[in-house]
Amino acid sequence: MAEFFKNIEKGVVFDANEILAYDSGSVLSKTVAQKGNVSVTFFAFDEGEGLDAHTAPGDAMVVVTDGEVLVTIDDVAHVVKAGMSIVMPANVPHALKAIRKFKMMLVIIK
Repeated sequence: MAEFFKNIEKGVVFDANEILAYDSGSVLSKTVAQKGNVSVTFFAFDEGEGLDAHTAPGDAMVVVTDGEVLVTIDDVAHVVKAGMSIVMPANVPHALKAIRKFKMMLVIIK
C-alpha cells in the first residue's frame, strides 16, 4: 500500500511553522500528504507575494499558522490571520496575497 504522508517524520511532534523557512521574495511549498482525492501542502509566502486568481478541482481549506494573508474568493476579500482558517470552494476563482509574510497549511479535498 502506498504511503499517505511524506516529507515529515511519523510519530514525532513537530511545529508546523518549522516545516518551511521564509525565503526573501519567494513562495515555498512542501507537500506532506497526497493520495487519491486528498492533499496536504505547507506554504511560506514572503510579504507581498501571492498566487493570482485561479480555480481548484476540490474544496481547499487554508489554515494560517503564521502572519496575515488577503484571501479573495469570487471577488470577495477576507483577511485571514494566524490561527484562522477559510475554505475556498471548488471551481470558484480565488487568490492569495501576503499582507505580511505568512505560512499556511493547505488541505485540498476533491
